[in-house]
Amino acid sequence: MNFSGISGNTPLGRLLRYPLKFIPPRTKAPILQGKLRGKRWIVGSGDHGCWLGSYEYDQRLLFERLVTEGSIVFDVGAHVGFYTLLAATLVGTRGKVYAFEPLPANIHYLKAHLRLNRITNVTVIEKAVSDCSGVAAFVEEPSRAMGHLAAHGDLTVPTVSLDGLFQAGEIPAPDFIKIDVEIAVWLALKGAENLLRSARPTIFLSTDPHHMRRQCLQLLESLGYQLRPIGMRDLDQAMEVLAYHPDN
Repeated sequence: MNFSGISGNTPLGRLLRYPLKFIPPRTKAPILQGKLRGKRWIVGSGDHGCWLGSYEYDQRLLFERLVTEGSIVFDVGAHVGFYTLLAATLVGTRGKVYAFEPLPANIHYLKAHLRLNRITNVTVIEKAVSDCSGVAAFVEEPSRAMGHLAAHGDLTVPTVSLDGLFQAGEIPAPDFIKIDVEIAVWLALKGAENLLRSARPTIFLSTDPHHMRRQCLQLLESLGYQLRPIGMRDLDQAMEVLAYHPDN
């Protein structure tokens, strides 16, 4: 059931969410739905939808359907590890996951979720993915899920490009990439252009309508990708986009 799809502005939505206020944030709850069912999640680490099994419902279902055992998955903007944990479960012991996250508070929960579920096929890279290696300013939003690279940020974080890491032999070619880095999507894609051209991984892309969204989609199309909206019929309105190469 898609609990998260029931608006909190409706009487039913408010009724369903009211009891959640009384759950202690350190509670380690079992995830209730999906391929992660039975795995444990720290309730206060993020959205209640994560342990309810309804977080990003449509994208999660598609992710579960497409990611296969033995795959290499990059989680770019791993936050506290929902997709990292899901990918690690889907790819199994023969696969590998690389989780990229620069915010210390998120890294704390990300690693805690991996330990809690005894996950051993994940490498955490404590850096932001951008168009080059170095350091950059990072904005910490009220929600840790919304932090992003920006010139006016108060926090300084290390950055890497996927192209740079791949060329240096520090990461393998991926089969799938999930990218959710708020307004820094363009930088992440530009810094992975050569890798995308050669490896042609399937991409689960979260877009921002106000920050170079069209340029991001055009770049992917120029690399031979086809684009499909996730959870909507209209690509122009979709915030979540699946980019895939027809020859894969």
